[in-house]
Amino acid sequence: MIPRKAAHDDARLLAALHGSAFERPWDEAAFEALLVTFNVFGLMLDGQGFILCRAVADEAEILTLAVAPLVRRNGVGRALVEAAAATAAARGAESLFLEVAADNAPALALYAGAGFEPAGLRKGYYANGVDALVLRRTLNS
Repeated sequence: MIPRKAAHDDARLLAALHGSAFERPWDEAAFEALLVTFNVFGLMLDGQGFILCRAVADEAEILTLAVAPLVRRNGVGRALVEAAAATAAARGAESLFLEVAADNAPALALYAGAGFEPAGLRKGYYANGVDALVLRRTLNS
């Protein structure tokens, strides 16, 4: 599984995938705006999932990761995370951060398996009141 770079023209596909994965999905306009932002990059596996990241100086952040429900637990998420880590490292990032719902056990398992470690907590971060765990992975070490 080798993800390809997401382009501005992929905004509709990304919005549809995001809608299949989240209760409060981002719309096409949000993806269009992000995909033309100079420090944002997206990677995708067509029809299966995508990851969107922002890289600034020596840090990168996973903004969102979505995997289509029918292909979950088949390595798609892991392939996207690893490709994003490699891309961020190539851009000079020394660490990769993300926020994940504290009650999202599948995502927590994915990130733990990909080398992320707890770095903080954001109480009541999500609209439903769930806390967000801040996770960090060291790159270029």
